[in-house]
Amino acid sequence: MRRFGRRIALSLALAGLVGSAAAQQTASLPDELFTALGIARDAPPDVLYRALVDRYRDPARGAGKGAFADLWEPIEMSRYFDPATFYTPPALDLVAERDQCVSCHVDATPGWVHSWQKSVHGNLDTIRSLPDDDPRAYKKGLIADVEDNLRALGLLAPDRPLAEVSCIDCHIGVGRAEGNHATELVMPDSANCGQCHLQQFAERESERDTITWPQDQWPPGRPSHALSYRANVETAIWAGMQEREVAEGCVMCHTTQNTCNQCHTRHEFAAAEARRPEVCANCHNGVDHNEYENYLLSRHGILYQANAHHWDWNVRLADAYDAGQKAPTCQSCHMEFNGTFSHNMVQKVRWGFAPMPSIAENLDHPWFTERKESWVQTCGQCHSERFARSYIDMMDKGVTQGIDLVEQAKTVMTALYDDKLLVGQTTNRPPPPAPDKDAPGGFFSLFWIQGNNPTAADVEYAEMWEQHIMRHFKGLAHVNPGGFTYTDGWSKLVRSLARIRDTETRLRENAALAARVAALEGAGGPRQGNLLELDSAVKHASVGGLGLGLLGGGLALLALSGGWRRRDPR
Repeated sequence: MRRFGRRIALSLALAGLVGSAAAQQTASLPDELFTALGIARDAPPDVLYRALVDRYRDPARGAGKGAFADLWEPIEMSRYFDPATFYTPPALDLVAERDQCVSCHVDATPGWVHSWQKSVHGNLDTIRSLPDDDPRAYKKGLIADVEDNLRALGLLAPDRPLAEVSCIDCHIGVGRAEGNHATELVMPDSANCGQCHLQQFAERESERDTITWPQDQWPPGRPSHALSYRANVETAIWAGMQEREVAEGCVMCHTTQNTCNQCHTRHEFAAAEARRPEVCANCHNGVDHNEYENYLLSRHGILYQANAHHWDWNVRLADAYDAGQKAPTCQSCHMEFNGTFSHNMVQKVRWGFAPMPSIAENLDHPWFTERKESWVQTCGQCHSERFARSYIDMMDKGVTQGIDLVEQAKTVMTALYDDKLLVGQTTNRPPPPAPDKDAPGGFFSLFWIQGNNPTAADVEYAEMWEQHIMRHFKGLAHVNPGGFTYTDGWSKLVRSLARIRDTETRLRENAALAARVAALEGAGGPRQGNLLELDSAVKHASVGGLGLGLLGGGLALLALSGGWRRRDPR
């Protein structure tokens, strides 16, 4: 009985330790996550994990091919971008034991093996043996959290430490001794990573629950990393495009919903690498959201480039400034929220990925003002509150002024479209592929063309609302003056609006001239309606004299220029 009693006491003690660790892991998680999942904040790790995975892999809540699934089919590369939906293992019918993975792949794919060997996964005992003053020593606590999560899921014995994280743990199953390549091999998705890294997985998934726009400017949970794939596959022109290889280029960034390796590169998954701005640059660049370029050309980015080689990238992000980091990075601004750092990066989002009037008109709403205060706090890590407020106000007003130019162009383009005056609109403007609908300057204008759809004016307007205003906003938000004045932003918005207005003038003048011709031709019969059949002898003579005069002048000029020569007898 005494032994049984001691066993119960030990189990209760372990349960208490797991409960305490679980509370620490959930401290960074917002209340909205638990409300959405329908579980208590103090739910044990296995309950939280299973609730997350049930939602994460549910097609009705964002997983899989999306609402337009019947309109497109995956290509070979798709299996790597959405492995839970498309991945099938290679037809290699062999059973590999745990130790055989490395011995085989060191020859087959040595790059994978070398990366894994350098990783924390391949060296857990190295981390465990670090002195407490080592900047990586905090990872001891992370390993303990992982062990608690696996024990709660029944994947690790209560009295046994995690010996290693090997190939088989991720690609077959945690703790498995062997597996069949042809039937059991998986390509891990974020839920696989979440078995061990529950806190980080839950933080990322909480993005769905902390960005619900009060005026429905965006669908709930978007834009975010947590629903990035859904945002992609439910974009009409993406689903309708026949050029699937081009379309998959969009997925290569929008795969952050499906896997963690977009930021944590396989197979090293180094946190020190994921903390650097270059990791974000893979997706956050280019004509529609050039965050990385604007950051590098800001004073923040210049300080980063001048000093980053002195910074210790192994310290926790929360300790970076204390450890000597002299300027912000993407991560130190966007992963911070009211003093806490997490994988939820949307709790301060105010403008989204497309500045629009419905946002500009509601910036005084409490939802937006609360988020503004969080940004003031973030900027206040380095700046005074007065400076931070002044710049955020400048950014908001500058973005609003850019939106006004886009709205002027929208008014022009909508009127031309409604009046059926766009080039070829009544003769040679086929509709875009289903499920998209025709519209002036629709998003399809950047990815599809047939006949006179899109026209040059459509493309110009699409670039204004989808690209130029974004770069204008990103230049302001990342404090790069060239990014919102001359180089990009304002000057390009002005240029496109000028071109659209010129197009409008020409199209409307041509339409007015065509209307006059039609009216004249229908006024008094064919003879009176033909502009070349003038109705007086004087006009005939005048036109004839003008024609002979032009002909004579032309012949004279031809002779003077040497253009009228005899044929060479040779």
